[in-house]
Amino acid sequence: MPSYQQFRLPDVGEGLTEADIVTWSVAVGDTVAVNQQLCEIETAKSVVELPSPYAGQVHELLVPEGATVEVGAPIVVIDVDPGGPEAPGGGSAPAAAGAEAQVGNGEQARDGGAGASAESSGSVLVGYGTRPATTGRRPRRGASTGVGTPAAATPPARAAATPTAAAALAPATRAAPAPSVPSPAAAQGGGVRVLAKPPVRKLAKDLGVDLTTVGGSGPGGIITREDVLAQQQKTEAQPLATYAGDEEPWLEGGTVSEDGRQTRVPARSVRKRTAEAMVASAFTAPHVTVFHTVDVTKTMKLVERLKADKEFADVHVTPLLIVMKAFIHAVRRHPEVNASWDNQTNEIVYKHYMNLGIAAATPRGLVVPNIKNANRMKLHELAVALGDLTARARAGRTTPQDMSDGTISITNVGVFGIDTGTPILNPGESVILAFGAVRRQPWVHKGQIKPRWVTQLALSMDHRLVDGGLGAKVLADVAKVLEDPAQALVWS
Repeated sequence: MPSYQQFRLPDVGEGLTEADIVTWSVAVGDTVAVNQQLCEIETAKSVVELPSPYAGQVHELLVPEGATVEVGAPIVVIDVDPGGPEAPGGGSAPAAAGAEAQVGNGEQARDGGAGASAESSGSVLVGYGTRPATTGRRPRRGASTGVGTPAAATPPARAAATPTAAAALAPATRAAPAPSVPSPAAAQGGGVRVLAKPPVRKLAKDLGVDLTTVGGSGPGGIITREDVLAQQQKTEAQPLATYAGDEEPWLEGGTVSEDGRQTRVPARSVRKRTAEAMVASAFTAPHVTVFHTVDVTKTMKLVERLKADKEFADVHVTPLLIVMKAFIHAVRRHPEVNASWDNQTNEIVYKHYMNLGIAAATPRGLVVPNIKNANRMKLHELAVALGDLTARARAGRTTPQDMSDGTISITNVGVFGIDTGTPILNPGESVILAFGAVRRQPWVHKGQIKPRWVTQLALSMDHRLVDGGLGAKVLADVAKVLEDPAQALVWS
């Protein structure tokens, strides 16, 4: 039996096809035990720790940090018998000889070792878990990893796959070298006549502007000072107002264009999956949205009372909590919206459970983890679940289970000060509620204009499943609870 064992990237979720190597926790030569953490990977849904299925010594790390690899591709070779005889051929692991990590711009690591033995496949994952809350901020991609392959000695291979790899690590705001300015004589000798006064020519030379590329706006086509300055603005990369510094996290792994005016960053992980899911949803499910403006003054008073309640002292009480409860009550009254459309069989799948998803904006992108069986929870339990869900999402520790099997969703655009929007359905669901900002506004109350707390709601629905009338009833029921939370007691 060979002493070298390959560990191939397992499917840690439900049908995931690829993942990114975030950081290696081991280096070549380290001794590892079974279930000891080897690395962290970032999938479309979460950051997950991969434990070792073998005990032994790390022989080779096949994939550098920051690379994207396909499920089933080998990522590490472990010598399970480090004290045994060396492998033939100078100690190179036979199992890894045919493995090749192709990690270019948009490429994934692929297994080139078709002849690897079944014994060295390492396809069994011995448990995994999400990163503990005590884990600090993970190292930036591209940090030293100790990878024993030539690729590890260079910056992330995504940037190295293009001719402008050297520029990929430079700030996106850095200007490309300015072209040399030919003399007027040289320009005329080339058949191009430049009309510009000596002060303008000197300005162009000082700024590095080629006068042969400048269009003259003066009389007879003469080039003016303003023309030179305008050309400089076009050819020189300008810092964008949104760039707070040279190293923005969302520019990481990008490739800067030759002129320094653009940075291309491969769509990965959450952003890539979100794009795919939203396109599929928008062009598969016919969306329709209904809106409602609601007086939520009583809801805001309830929130203040709950904040002062000792039983809710251990949770964060916000208007969103009451909106969640109102939405659950409304869907319970109209359970036919708690369903999905099966495109393969043209069947409607009605769900006998209610998993409430909450759209969360995180540094990794938009994720929609859900609270399982939310309809069975009391208000305090719902608050606890919401707090846990939000904390995991912001820390990048949502698990594939957190993200799967949602039935209805809420997006809280009001937290950004937005009145409302037209949300796109989460794939596999038929309704999503947008909760807008709560504002103090003049409102007609009991025949008089008074300042009241007001918000706007929007409900998007899959029109194959939910007719406009049914959607309007669901939204109206949500509004009734928010206008008078005691209404929920009537329906309970």
